[in-house]
Amino acid sequence: MASLLYVCVRPERGAADAEHASFRRALGVDVVDRLDLLSERLDPARLGHYSAIVVGGSPFNVTDGAKTPVQRAVESDLEQIARAAIAGETAAFFTCYGIGVITRMLGGEVTTATPESTSATAIQTTPAAASDPVFGPSAPALTVLTAHKESAVAVPPGAVLLASNAVCPVQAYRVGTHLYAVQFHPEPTPRDFADRMTLYRTTGYFDPSEFDSVQTQVLSASVTEGAALLRRFAETFA
Repeated sequence: MASLLYVCVRPERGAADAEHASFRRALGVDVVDRLDLLSERLDPARLGHYSAIVVGGSPFNVTDGAKTPVQRAVESDLEQIARAAIAGETAAFFTCYGIGVITRMLGGEVTTATPESTSATAIQTTPAAASDPVFGPSAPALTVLTAHKESAVAVPPGAVLLASNAVCPVQAYRVGTHLYAVQFHPEPTPRDFADRMTLYRTTGYFDPSEFDSVQTQVLSASVTEGAALLRRFAETFA
């Protein structure tokens, strides 16, 4: 069995398959097991089989008003993974939607006031990130790929801020030593992200009439540090 697990929370099969491939490449390993929470509930006993877990993004939002039973189950399972990582039973790297789930779990507030459209965005690391094994080598700044409708208002209780920018003040944080949460998407290359845009063209992450210009901006960006973060995460914990 692989020592790494990819947790999928995307309903769209094509996007989920591509995201799994992106994580596998970015982590630098050939085999990354997969758990699709849209079709299978988490078995907590399974967490002990993996030294590290990565959680992908989703069109779900923590701030969604009317949640389906499936979404509520997904969020409950993600919270179990986060608690296991806080306890040091495994390591976990949550992305995009997942940072909202953790923020709420820790008693923080999630808002729709600081969204970022689909783009390559510069973020700055904090002084606390300098000594972090995952973020430290990327200091003091890195360019990442963003597309989100909600974000944390502030770092939740018990978390250490690792990265920020002027638009979205909470870009990344760590809880304890084994749980990381980022607002951006670290795993895709610009080509991957541009392809993903076609699947989410009319879902509110960018103006559909500006598809060509937004895709051109993404494709022209130099984005490598997101994958570097994931590779260091794998090297540190897996």
